[in-house]
Amino acid sequence: MTEAESADGSIAAEEARSFDRLVNFTDAVVAIAITLQLLPLATIKGPGEGQTVVDVFSENSGTIFTFLLSFVIVVVMWINHNRIFNVLRRADGTILWLNIAWLVSIAFLPWPTAMYGDATNQTAQQVGGIALLYWSNLAVISLILTLIAWHAARRPDLLAPGAASRGWLADRKRSRLRGIVFPAWFIVIGLACEFFTPQASWLALGLIPIGRWLNHRPKVSSASDPRPSGTPPTGSPPS
Repeated sequence: MTEAESADGSIAAEEARSFDRLVNFTDAVVAIAITLQLLPLATIKGPGEGQTVVDVFSENSGTIFTFLLSFVIVVVMWINHNRIFNVLRRADGTILWLNIAWLVSIAFLPWPTAMYGDATNQTAQQVGGIALLYWSNLAVISLILTLIAWHAARRPDLLAPGAASRGWLADRKRSRLRGIVFPAWFIVIGLACEFFTPQASWLALGLIPIGRWLNHRPKVSSASDPRPSGTPPTGSPPS
């Protein structure tokens, strides 16, 4: 039992308040970072003489696509961050500094996003390291989130009561695999965009089936259930 915990396992009010402030601060930084993704779009000029809106979209397709891609990925990262922190009741020093590093990588993202969007607007196949910077940034964001989850799973004192048996903690093997596959996939996309073609950024759509596969949990058939007939499922209220 730590100094911040009482005899009944509850945590001190100041530590609970500190954890709430950390979560609120994180949400605020992510919200600002997502908003900053929009800035490159604000510099796009409207149709000139003899042009249509379709021409404007075509000329700035890279910027628009990169904005949408970054927006979706940051939202997904925030959802995963939320899932991790929902099972925590407090944060130790490791969680605090890993979370700060995660926020730094999130706040840094608008810059490579803007450069990558401009680069993919060009017809040249080489993007001068910008693609690798952009996709490596996403890999770092995903990897730090994985480190937060791994550390939390190893510290039961940080978890809410009963959290170890539900949510992502209930299937740690798939959670570990997901934490390795996603950053690695971002690096693969970055290398493909850097050394082959910027169109390889469409490989990001592969994260959809990969994520669905990693999140899939096979149903346990009644024949394989070792409980005696008539026994209510675990967690079911008594009749």
